[in-house]
Amino acid sequence: MSKSKAGKSANQAKLDWKKKRRQAHLEKKRYRYYIFCEGEQTEPQYFAGFKRLIEDNPIYKDMVLIEIEPCGAETMRVIGRAEEYVRQNKITKGQIWCVYDKDSFPAKDFNGVSERAEILNGNSSEVQYHAAWSNECIEFWFLLHFAYYISNNHRTDYIRFLNEKFSELKIGKYQKNMHNIFDILLNYGNPKLAIRYAKRIEREGKGKTPTEIAPGTKVYELVEELAKYLPEEIKQYFMEV
Repeated sequence: MSKSKAGKSANQAKLDWKKKRRQAHLEKKRYRYYIFCEGEQTEPQYFAGFKRLIEDNPIYKDMVLIEIEPCGAETMRVIGRAEEYVRQNKITKGQIWCVYDKDSFPAKDFNGVSERAEILNGNSSEVQYHAAWSNECIEFWFLLHFAYYISNNHRTDYIRFLNEKFSELKIGKYQKNMHNIFDILLNYGNPKLAIRYAKRIEREGKGKTPTEIAPGTKVYELVEELAKYLPEEIKQYFMEV
């Protein structure tokens, strides 16, 4: 056998070993969450806060898998990336979460993610897709940690609100790529109230499409899912007693 062929065989064996090891690692995880974020920084940084705390929690760290995939793509392309990932990695069990904003994208695309998720969920009970949308942006979810807000404004207004609140709290300025956004919202905001406010807005918009619930967000559903695995001393800030 030539050196080049021997080298390729060795590399392939290494790849196969890594694949089997990853599969064995997956099989140990009882609860699996695959989070596909439209943004490449803001949303991934936020959910990384949950991942860090859950992986440090001795009760659940060996039971929960959280993978966060920044997509750099909008609306329908996010769920498209999720479907491709599930196929390529032969995912047979887990919750697939698509986190995306309305921004200025067409209503048919924004609403289309939820519609596509419903279709996909009819194919398997073990792999379930969820749409964690924000209308019009993730900053609206952040804002709810500080106030009940129902004005349908542009994202610049939500960012202005956050900047004013951060200034008031003397914690600097809000930025989209803040690596500590999870910690800030936990320590200075009120996650439990944010969830309560988001649910109230959703109830008041019952029967409307995601585009018509403006402002609104379903990010709270993913937050509630992940909060179940947080250490007890942190969980109390998210869960109703």
